[in-house]
Amino acid sequence: MHLGIRLLLLACMVFTGCAHTVKSQPYVTQGIPRELEMMSLPEYRVAPPDVLIIEAIDNIRHPNSLLMPGDTVFLQVAYGLPWEILTQTDSIDEVRAVIDVERSFKDINGNFLIDFEGNVDLGPFYGTVKIAGLSKEDAKQLIKDHLVASNDLAEPKVSLQLIDINAKQPVGGEHLIRPDGTVSLGSYGSVYVSGMTVDEIRHVVEEFLKPHLNQPQVNVDVLAYNSKSYYVITDGGGYGEQVIRLPATGNETVLDAVAQIEGLSQVSSKNIWVARPAPAGMGVAQILPVNWREIAAEGVTATNYQLMPGDRIYIQADRLIKLDNTFAKIISPVERVFGVILLGDSTWDSFYQIGNQGGGF
Repeated sequence: MHLGIRLLLLACMVFTGCAHTVKSQPYVTQGIPRELEMMSLPEYRVAPPDVLIIEAIDNIRHPNSLLMPGDTVFLQVAYGLPWEILTQTDSIDEVRAVIDVERSFKDINGNFLIDFEGNVDLGPFYGTVKIAGLSKEDAKQLIKDHLVASNDLAEPKVSLQLIDINAKQPVGGEHLIRPDGTVSLGSYGSVYVSGMTVDEIRHVVEEFLKPHLNQPQVNVDVLAYNSKSYYVITDGGGYGEQVIRLPATGNETVLDAVAQIEGLSQVSSKNIWVARPAPAGMGVAQILPVNWREIAAEGVTATNYQLMPGDRIYIQADRLIKLDNTFAKIISPVERVFGVILLGDSTWDSFYQIGNQGGGF
């Protein structure tokens, strides 16, 4: 009986035209890009969470960059402390040994490491000088002043060169655009790039690195297009809607989108349209009706539109399946109530019959 009532109500809804159908608004679709007539998208502007590749082609430190602990410098000092030659020794070999020892301590001509405290050790005769945090020219002058003050040297000549001219941290690899629109360049800091094109980012990063690198040249490209996407929304036939977010790379069509979700589901109809969003205040969005049969079975490209970032492809459910599911949800509570009543009635009858046969409780 309940099944008959359900079928009767279903037939009533179908034949009285109560089933709801969304109709596409009559927009003109001529000139809209589609398969075989696709267009290039506007120049890409990055946004979170796109991933960029940023590489500094030259990684040479700026000439005015400061010396740091861990740097190795090549020092040469002319007119340093004189060698004390012992002429009273009997052996010429002993004289040469003394000369070699004094030369090793008094001759400044080699590589010197700036230690973790920022000092460079010039040997037991000259002492140490703290040069970390200074430019090369300032470090040369400080070493010269130190030699004059501590060793009474008249006019020492000092030459200082940085052995490793490469930056301490190279710029390269993948860089995620953070929610605040910036990318991290490691020890150099962060730079804002959201909303910029690749060429604009290249210029901004080069200007940002100029205080740290010598004439930096930067290569920038987009590795992952994560910020631009379109959506496929499938009607569940009265049981919700599924939304699938897919990346927009500029070459997708309606057929590509349906292929990404592995085709139409068992509850889907062939009533499909593309909703192209419009700016706020425009009233309505652009609705592009899709003829699925032409696209899939006949190869007609008229409605196989090229998808743009932000597009919504809506796949409506089959009307009969949706109506059946709707009535199932309405009738299901009633059926449960009747089921409980029938269960209670049959249980009571069973106990009553047992009681009449002398079983009792």
